[in-house]
Amino acid sequence: MAQWTSAVGPAQLARQLQAQQARPAVPGARKPPAYRALADGVRLLVLEGRVPVAARLPAERELAVALSVSRTTVAAAYEALRTEGFLESRRGAGSWTAVPAGNPLPARGLEPLPPESLGSMIDLGCAALPAPEPWLTRAIQGALEELPPYAHTHGDYPAGLPALRQMLADRYTERGIPTMPEQIMVTTGAMGAMDAICHLFAGRGERIAVESPSYANILQLMRETGARLVPVAMTEGLGGWDLPRWRQVLRDAAPRLAYVVADFHNPTGALADEDQRRQLVEAARSAGTVLVVDETMVELHLDEGMDMPRRVCAFDPAGATVLTVGSASKAFWAGMRIGWVRASPDVIRSLVAARAYADLGTPVLEQLGVNWLMRTGGWQEAVALRRDQARENRDALVSAVRAGLPEWEFEVPSGGLTLWVRTGGLSGSRLAEVGERVGIRVPSGPRFGVDGAFEGYVRLPFTVAGPVAEEAAARLAAAARLVGSGGGAGVESPRSFVA
Repeated sequence: MAQWTSAVGPAQLARQLQAQQARPAVPGARKPPAYRALADGVRLLVLEGRVPVAARLPAERELAVALSVSRTTVAAAYEALRTEGFLESRRGAGSWTAVPAGNPLPARGLEPLPPESLGSMIDLGCAALPAPEPWLTRAIQGALEELPPYAHTHGDYPAGLPALRQMLADRYTERGIPTMPEQIMVTTGAMGAMDAICHLFAGRGERIAVESPSYANILQLMRETGARLVPVAMTEGLGGWDLPRWRQVLRDAAPRLAYVVADFHNPTGALADEDQRRQLVEAARSAGTVLVVDETMVELHLDEGMDMPRRVCAFDPAGATVLTVGSASKAFWAGMRIGWVRASPDVIRSLVAARAYADLGTPVLEQLGVNWLMRTGGWQEAVALRRDQARENRDALVSAVRAGLPEWEFEVPSGGLTLWVRTGGLSGSRLAEVGERVGIRVPSGPRFGVDGAFEGYVRLPFTVAGPVAEEAAARLAAAARLVGSGGGAGVESPRSFVA
């Protein structure tokens, strides 16, 4: 059985290598032999996630023709990649990309720091903001007033409180996507929704197509269900989704599920336009793949006067192909563990039935709180407050990083909570390791990839502003200097810094 899960065509690989060569060369650097330049180019594409791990590469003769080089050059480059652990081959199966065996990959997401650690450590590990008061307090007070009738019941609502299901359905309908409450299941956060979906649709050994990079915690959840992840590389910058590549992967790998974050993608911040959304749905429908769309960031558009594209489920209103996951965690507060799934009624019934063996239902008080917010207009007020805070944080962090680390590269997203940063050739894993010693916690790029990609990246969330953002950039710069010089051992603990 072949070990590759996707394929890269010769013309596609040639274009990527040529685009890479267009980057400015390091001043004074020697020009390497042709085979070495080709091997280095492929290796960098793998490490940056532009070519996924476990992607079948073109045959030597095909790539030689596409690049207008000799077959001997390609053969020597492939042999160098095999020697270095970036390529594996087997007679009859071809050659596919890999990463060298060695240190364990940082697969798990970062756990939030305990509050007592925040005095000396700036935590950029978690893309979550404090509650938008006074709306949290008002929501809980409103929920307490509405609780007594529910307290006289058993309290188990596997599909969610009827009032909240109706409220969520009405909100989709108001956006031009007719929805019945029977198409909604309330869950314990977006992670609870994804866990239920993965267990229902993607048993052990099933393939799931994922963006590369993608949200670290969801990738780990999928791994733990036993799924085989098929990465589909995002384009450079905020361009987002390479639709020809998605169609190829869905056709060739035939994944049971595909997972995308079309609205202010985590971690890149990309926003899919309407044509990309339509094509994604059409490609998934043609391949018989269930498309799971994570909308947790959808309300966090930060630039003034933005016209948001229609929701992805607008191109599949019945919910037969698209399963939509929503949440209160990013738009309101992570401590309000309320999420939901929108799908066809039969899928919702299956999810609810399977839930009996998991968590039975979502806490009633929090559901009442979210319903109160949405019914009274408090949700819109709280989300507007959240947008103002995230916009201020984004602008402060961007300014601080540009001033303190001018060699780092990124594009500023128009929404969401994350900045995806190329670290000027430094190891993101080393930056994360050394950063904790100088008082800043930051997740490295490989946490958001499959099998070791994105070593040259870190993710910076919009969670700090003002002097804290400036201090965060200063500590990142200190970590970068230590990593760049090969140092980092015996670094002194940082001074206390109270946000």
